[in-house]
Amino acid sequence: MADIRQLLRDLPVFGGDLPTFDPVDTPDEPVALFTTWLLAAVEAQIPEPHAMTVSTAGADGNPSARTLILKDIDADGWRFAAHADSVKGKELADRRYAALTFYWQPLARQVRVRGPVVRESAERAAQDFLARGAGARAEALLGRQSRPLTDLAERDAAVAESAARLAREPELVAPGWQLFTVRADEVEFWQGDQERKHTRLAYRRKGDAEVWTKGLLWP
Repeated sequence: MADIRQLLRDLPVFGGDLPTFDPVDTPDEPVALFTTWLLAAVEAQIPEPHAMTVSTAGADGNPSARTLILKDIDADGWRFAAHADSVKGKELADRRYAALTFYWQPLARQVRVRGPVVRESAERAAQDFLARGAGARAEALLGRQSRPLTDLAERDAAVAESAARLAREPELVAPGWQLFTVRADEVEFWQGDQERKHTRLAYRRKGDAEVWTKGLLWP
């Protein structure tokens, strides 16, 4: 364990030329700044820049986190999909609140989003499901996420059967498929610095209005 501790201490962080940003020269609301940072990550060819950690909590208050893909972002919020029978789906049914974390390591940039979660219409959920790749639809149609699995052969057989069904019924949508929007009430932008003089800019929504306050935070 001592060797692991030393290894972790010796690993480099915040390498290369890092970007900077002027908190004074930022928009009045966070969606525009997030979009700018996301496009910068895409331009930098960071793998899966739309990947994010989605954190939820169930009725018992215990947290869960997993990595999902951002499906869309607009003035309403950040959007992702889940099956109603998954752990995240059940937790969101118990407590409609979530936190999102984006981390673009080569740029030493992090964005944290949290707020109430709104379930979108069945029509929008269906559109999202049908836009998924064939393999993703076949797996999601099973609705067995996080349940015990006997062996991988059982998985492969079930997915193959599901794929065959989708081939016969291409417009089929998983009954439990849901689309969620995080309507953020807090968004923080974090820019790392090699000398640990990190820049943190936090946006906070004023009540239910489309008005935001913003201010700096200590690293």
